[in-house]
Amino acid sequence: MPKNDDLINDILRELDDKKENSPAEEPAETEPVQEDPAESFEAPYTEPEPVEYDAPAEDYQPQYAEEQPYSEEQPYYQEGYPEQDMYIPPERTAPPKKKKKKRRKKQRNRLPGVLILTTLIFAVSIILSMVIIGFGKDMLGIGKSDTTKLIIVEEGATTEQIAQMLKDEGIIKSPKFFMLFSRLRKSDSLYIPGEHFIRPNMAYETIIQNLTTDEIENKESVEVTFKEGITLLEAAQILEEQGVCSKDDFLFNFNAGGYGFAFEERLLNGSNLKFYRMEGYLFPDTYFFYKDMDPEKVCQKIYLNFDQKMTEDRYKKMEDLGLTLDSLITFASIVQKEAATPDKMTLVASVFWNRLRNPDEFSKLQSDPTKNYANDVIKPNMEVYDKAMIDAYNTYEGTGLPPGAICNPGMEAIDAVLANFQSNYYYFYANIDTGETLFAETYEEHLANEEEIHRQQEEAAAAQEAQDNENAGY
Repeated sequence: MPKNDDLINDILRELDDKKENSPAEEPAETEPVQEDPAESFEAPYTEPEPVEYDAPAEDYQPQYAEEQPYSEEQPYYQEGYPEQDMYIPPERTAPPKKKKKKRRKKQRNRLPGVLILTTLIFAVSIILSMVIIGFGKDMLGIGKSDTTKLIIVEEGATTEQIAQMLKDEGIIKSPKFFMLFSRLRKSDSLYIPGEHFIRPNMAYETIIQNLTTDEIENKESVEVTFKEGITLLEAAQILEEQGVCSKDDFLFNFNAGGYGFAFEERLLNGSNLKFYRMEGYLFPDTYFFYKDMDPEKVCQKIYLNFDQKMTEDRYKKMEDLGLTLDSLITFASIVQKEAATPDKMTLVASVFWNRLRNPDEFSKLQSDPTKNYANDVIKPNMEVYDKAMIDAYNTYEGTGLPPGAICNPGMEAIDAVLANFQSNYYYFYANIDTGETLFAETYEEHLANEEEIHRQQEEAAAAQEAQDNENAGY
């Protein structure tokens, strides 16, 4: 579709070309000039010289006797002269020449040209009207989405860069028209760097006012840190405690989604056994909110952070491994909860990779954190009890990956899954107190590792008890 900015110029240029190439009109024919009737005749007939005859007078015959009979008004003979000597023929003039009719040139039919020109003018008028209406609707935000979008204006960004960013985000359609509006409003030097929330159905005037106003200037800022492995329910509780927004409003808006971020397009409908639709997509990080913030804006800030962290390189690795975005985040959430330390995540992920690739021998992942999520998060917060959902999340009961994530993993856990590290391990056992994790290839080795961890924990507990007794003075 041609840009609206160039459409009118193209139309006018085409009209100029048609005008230059059209044939020149022939001059209109004028009425034939009426000739003077006197000029249509030749000079009067002159009298021939008298002819002398040798024959006697009685044999003489007048030349025009038969053509012009004698009359008293115009005699053949003048009186007082002999007939034979003074014959005067009647005066004659030459017959008038026939007037030559001038051939009139055939008048050219101009009707097709008039129709074409009329049609062209009509078409141009319609196109111009549509363009003007389109610009007007875009400028006023008519017929656009009311979904709030987070726009980040970089330090030193020009009006052209801001206008292009607004177009890329689907907020405006014509960057050049926005630039013109901004220039007429004298706002080019007033744009404030930072985060701004814009809706496509805003008028240009409102958008510029928003981008040139510091929204949180007079509001109390709140710093919130979400740690790796936090659940959505825990995050919602923190936001409510910090006075950012209510827990229920946050959970509703975060799971509703639909903010137009690129990663959302990769999400499938998912299983009907999924508990929280967007569990796993709250990227652990430190965020700056403000008191009594719109929950939709809170969600968009978190969505934006996740969208930026998921690069094209990570998406390519994900697709090469045959994973969907949902299965990747679910897989990573298990690794996040199982690995005692980040350096062990790659080996922990390799264990679950090996089990998933050998479903005949290892049909169940048997991860304790999945069982804990089913019993501690899902079961207490279900409006209607659903045993099928609880069993699907508990990997001691359900097969393969659970229907959704069990926490919100950090980037180390996601990259550990994408690393697809090759190992021969099918078991591991972690000492939660020390962070030590022991890996095994066989079940017998796994049992031995489990006993070793229990021994370590018992020794640590005994040592702690002795220390407490010593401190108490026993």
